[in-house]
Amino acid sequence: MEAEGAKWTSTEKAADGFFHRSPFNFFRSQIQKKKRSAEKGGCEQYQGSDHEESKEESRKGSKGHKMNDSCLETQMVEQIFPAPVAIIHLLPGLEEIDLSWNDLIGGTLKSLTLPFKCLQELKVLRLNNCRLTAMDLSFLGEALEVIPHLETLDLSWNTNIGGKLFLLIQKIPKDHKLKTLKVMDCSLTSEDGESLARQLYKIHNLEVLDLSINRKIGYSLESIAQELKHVSGLKVLNLNRCGLKPDGFKCLASALQHLLELRELDLSCNKEIGGGFKYLAAHLAELRNLEVLNLHQCCITEEDMTVLTHVIPLLSSLQDLDLSLNKSIGKSSDHLLSRLRFLPKLKSVLLSNCSLKHDSFASLADAALHLPELEILDLSWNKCVGGNLKLILKALNLGAEIKVLRLSSCSLVDEDLGGLGLVIQAGHLAQLQELDLSYNNQISDQGWTMFYQDIVGLEQLSELDVSRRPSSRGNCGEWLGKLLAALLKLPQFTELGLQGWVLSEVQQKQLEHFNRDNERNVRFDVWYGA
Repeated sequence: MEAEGAKWTSTEKAADGFFHRSPFNFFRSQIQKKKRSAEKGGCEQYQGSDHEESKEESRKGSKGHKMNDSCLETQMVEQIFPAPVAIIHLLPGLEEIDLSWNDLIGGTLKSLTLPFKCLQELKVLRLNNCRLTAMDLSFLGEALEVIPHLETLDLSWNTNIGGKLFLLIQKIPKDHKLKTLKVMDCSLTSEDGESLARQLYKIHNLEVLDLSINRKIGYSLESIAQELKHVSGLKVLNLNRCGLKPDGFKCLASALQHLLELRELDLSCNKEIGGGFKYLAAHLAELRNLEVLNLHQCCITEEDMTVLTHVIPLLSSLQDLDLSLNKSIGKSSDHLLSRLRFLPKLKSVLLSNCSLKHDSFASLADAALHLPELEILDLSWNKCVGGNLKLILKALNLGAEIKVLRLSSCSLVDEDLGGLGLVIQAGHLAQLQELDLSYNNQISDQGWTMFYQDIVGLEQLSELDVSRRPSSRGNCGEWLGKLLAALLKLPQFTELGLQGWVLSEVQQKQLEHFNRDNERNVRFDVWYGA
């Protein structure tokens, strides 16, 4: 058995599409089987010789029953965990352990951390959604002292550790080699944030810090920001949905002067920072290595737009820009979108639901002509695109790299689909893999029919969504036959969205027999109701 570089994962998808269970999923199933057996009366622990005593116990009610269940579960875990512990001893060269999504691990981590001293090469430890407890954190903290080369620790989705993070953080040895720390959606409190801030100096090699979806972290961001100077090599900072406050945001902006190696900055879904981007301007412009900037749903104001219009074009390495769900993007007189032309490395531009107007859309279209590496463009929920898609199609004529195009709820009309069809016929979207045309209810059956004759030119297409709004269901036209015929000529195609279309019985059978008759494996997302 090869130990070098071994990976122990909770689930691995096989080539045939089925999931094979990891050792820990097997142990978990054995625990559950034994527990079910006990509940049916098959466990000797609850079948003692004193029958009357057992009867008395059964009369104690649900509280006693729950306690017995808990004790039984703990005992079963203790019986089965020696097996994985033994496996660990056989793999001294193990580099990665992933026990994620095994919720029976919670409360039993001690038995697993004891042999960690044998794993001198362990670099990655993932314990996502394992129902970890305060005691688990304490034992894990002690284990860090004997795992000298650990670089990645991921504890995301363990909501019980909120308020207890100090039990782990305070035990991290000084100058530890940890490079990645992820505690996403762990119900962290402001006290957890303060604890982390006090210990950042110990992990000065940190490159990835993910605190996302912890809404109370925002109350301690000032303290965290002040200590970020100790992790000057940080490359990824994720503060999505962290409840950032104006004062904390101001401190974070100042801290960026120490994070010149930053590659990814995610401030999305922090609505209270709107109006505060003036603090970010000077130091954001210094992040010459920044590749990903996510400002999705940040309540950006027109004043903020003026600032960003001057700063973002200076981020010469920027590849991914997400400004979605910021209504001021399209209203601003200072057109940031026109200046995206100065960012030739851009690969992804997400502008969903930005209230784009004709002028701002035209500015984007002109800028897109200068973005040769653009792969993902999301213009969904911008009504101005309808009737004006030809503006952006000029750029797509040159954009052979486009792989994802999202135009959901854009008020598209037949003319728009016709223009898109011409671009496809010309071979300028040969790399397109995902096309979203959903919620465009103004397109006629004839418009769909003509378009489906053109999509055969999208040889790399794997996903197409033409769903209708749930509130405006419509009868599926004869174009469905044209569409299915076209799909037969698209070897990479795997998913078709048809929500909101009402199919006749004949059309339903067409879909039901499509995969069987053509030896394909296409997923149809469809509603069969009347």
